[in-house]
Amino acid sequence: MISLTLQQIADVVGGTLHDVPDPNLVVDGTVEFDSRKVTAGGLFLALPGARVDGHDHAAAAIDAGAVAVLAARPIGVPAIVVEPTPHDGRAMALEHDHDGSGAAVLAALATLARASVMELSAKTGLTVVGVTGSSGKTSTKDLLASVLAPLGSVVAPPGSFNNELGHPWTALRADEQTTFLALELSARGVGHVASLARTAPPRIGVVLNVGTAHLGEFGSRQNIALAKGELVEALPSAADGGVAVLNADDTLVLEMQSRTRARVVTVGLSSDADIRATNVRLDADARARFTLVTADGEIDIALAVHGEHQIGNALSAAAVALECGATLEQISTALSGAAAASVRRMDVRTRADGVTVVNDSYNANPDSMRAALKALVSMSRSDDGPRRRTWAVLGEMAELGQESIIEHDAIGRLAVRLDVSRLIIVESGRSTRAMHQGAVMEGSWGEESMLVPDDASAIEVLRSEVAPGDVVLVKASQSVGLWTVADALLSDGVQQ
Repeated sequence: MISLTLQQIADVVGGTLHDVPDPNLVVDGTVEFDSRKVTAGGLFLALPGARVDGHDHAAAAIDAGAVAVLAARPIGVPAIVVEPTPHDGRAMALEHDHDGSGAAVLAALATLARASVMELSAKTGLTVVGVTGSSGKTSTKDLLASVLAPLGSVVAPPGSFNNELGHPWTALRADEQTTFLALELSARGVGHVASLARTAPPRIGVVLNVGTAHLGEFGSRQNIALAKGELVEALPSAADGGVAVLNADDTLVLEMQSRTRARVVTVGLSSDADIRATNVRLDADARARFTLVTADGEIDIALAVHGEHQIGNALSAAAVALECGATLEQISTALSGAAAASVRRMDVRTRADGVTVVNDSYNANPDSMRAALKALVSMSRSDDGPRRRTWAVLGEMAELGQESIIEHDAIGRLAVRLDVSRLIIVESGRSTRAMHQGAVMEGSWGEESMLVPDDASAIEVLRSEVAPGDVVLVKASQSVGLWTVADALLSDGVQQ
């Protein structure tokens, strides 16, 4: 972030200084919420957590080099104190906030991030790019970081740091040397994206899709579209450089054209898209090859990431890069070298015995589950040999509400229609049982679909039955923790 004195930070966030020997002390380091990661010159955030309260670690943060603590009460060390704020508990980052202290610190953090971003945008020309959608945000953000890197310094969040805490924390990573700030904007309710957009106002906004993630909280895809479209509503006008990148293949996204003052650029497979992919094909590892068609010309693209669904993500990243001045050659080179940068997202590794493990266990919703299953099947095909045997180890897709049974049943049936060889479903309630039942009813599979009680049981089956050359997909919502299955498989053999 920009360097500020403690008094300036207090003035920005509406806080008061406590136990501060010199209000002119400068914060010129990073802002951290983990006292173990504090560095000299930094600012520590005292946030409540599931097991500990950050206020209890304030002294340790100061000892580690923090100039001060952003807190909700005086704590006996240099602090900028903001008053606790009542809240309704809906925000993701406030799950363990019982007295409003976390809400107050988060609000102050957002205000500080906005001040820093606005100052950098005015003085150094920082370009903020926001990405939202039901699925693909993290993958697209990673591709964005790759295609923008040749044009200047890029700050992007690690993994899916995209909520009320991760979003401003990432924004405060930008400083005077940063050219681009690429941010994800997540939502679990109407108004969340708008709030994040106020924290770090974007000039370019990307909406990938409107799917069924968090359907239980939104109630309908129309409400999801309402929330995702808040990003394009937050963009500046076309005259002021605002650009909305919209997926032409998603009707609900395309309809967002009427909700923005920004210039609209459409991307997709549609012949009507401004930036589109033609001549699409997949290699043996489900990596897409296609021709990128733009108003500036055409160029061949060979993606390093896996899955046909990455085409839309790559098109969106290419559209942003073109708006920022990249050449087609720079885009092609960057995309061909952009491997998966975030953990447990289509992370494909092959053991020495030829078993390929696809670890896509970070999260799951119906759209990403379908994409992963299609990628699995694509990886089983061979032009010069027999088809590889495929395994899908699946767990629950969380937060689907009343549609959960239907959606899980549909995924089980899809696995059969795609001709996945074996399906192992880790049981966690009615939804996962519906996935198993859907598979059995769709194809009378019998033993081809197996319902197991836990990840240890899944590991036991795989260790006894997986053979050299098999491809194993592991996917579920993050809360299931199914990456233990992928980790166990990979630990069984030396990776190539």
